Amino acid sequence: MKKIFITGGAGFIGTNLALELLKNKENYVVIYDNLSRKGAEKNLQYLQEQKFENFEFIKGDIRDYKKLKEIVKDFDIIFHLASQVAVTKSVEDPFEDFEINALGTLYLLETIRKNCPSAILIYSSTNKVYGELSHLKLREGKKRYYLIDKKNGIDEKESLDFHSPYGCSKGTADQYVRDYYRIYGIKTVVFRQSCIAGPFQYGNEDQGWVAHFIIKAIKGEKINIYGNGKQVRDILFISDLINAYQLSLKNIEKCQGEIFNIGGGVKNTFSLLELIEFLEKKLNKKIEYEFFDWRPGDQKVFISNNKKLEKYTGWKVKINKKEGIEKLINWVKKNLSLIVFL
Repeated sequence: MKKIFITGGAGFIGTNLALELLKNKENYVVIYDNLSRKGAEKNLQYLQEQKFENFEFIKGDIRDYKKLKEIVKDFDIIFHLASQVAVTKSVEDPFEDFEINALGTLYLLETIRKNCPSAILIYSSTNKVYGELSHLKLREGKKRYYLIDKKNGIDEKESLDFHSPYGCSKGTADQYVRDYYRIYGIKTVVFRQSCIAGPFQYGNEDQGWVAHFIIKAIKGEKINIYGNGKQVRDILFISDLINAYQLSLKNIEKCQGEIFNIGGGVKNTFSLLELIEFLEKKLNKKIEYEFFDWRPGDQKVFISNNKKLEKYTGWKVKINKKEGIEKLINWVKKNLSLIVFL
């Protein structure tokens, strides 16, 4: 039996990941979460209601080094998803942001090094480590920006440029995770994720913008847009991200010590304005929105070039952007009574 540990496992990605892993009774899955995120308690309740015999929950904080050292022993695979996820919150409280994202990751790495050095560590990083990408040549259209000189998207050779406390803390963790492979031989894999969407995601203005837009639209509430709404992101459905995680495990001899950009790629992009337009047609209703100032470090365009990941693992996007959004719309509608009270 494989012992699997998921930090932040009651979050959006963690819940979907746990559900997939728990299908295999040869996996024993332990979720570690402080339940501070909106919706985490509801996600945990859902997991517990499934009555999996190979599931365990431990309430705890990634900043609790003593507790980590007591718990993280004899695990085969560790998914590190626990994170402070909002740029705006990082600007308001950079100290807490650093403690969670950077120091918490270092605590986990040291625990792995001392207690289970043969474990594989998958780390959920972010495209924000590339900064604002203000040097990119763009063309401004009516409803979106277009990349001129990187038409296949941003690859891993792009220079790092940590922007905002969030970018700095996640970037610090990103580099520590990679370096623990080089210095200590820990089998680590870093995924620099673009826009991930799917069920169990309670999006807000700071994080999970696709889910946030869908929830607001279905509830008939106005959407706040920061910037001009022409910002472009590539959208990846959660099941495709989990498939990438699993393929990296299967190909760990190739993937250990590597960093991969991952997103929907050039075929699965929306600008904010385009998504609103798509939702208006899909929901058959007018969506109100209002513009506000740009937020610090906001990228006008981020599209992931997935070629490296495809080369190393054979991974491909299976759920296109429209299919993914339709699946998320259906989940939000089904769970609207729950979402309203969060």
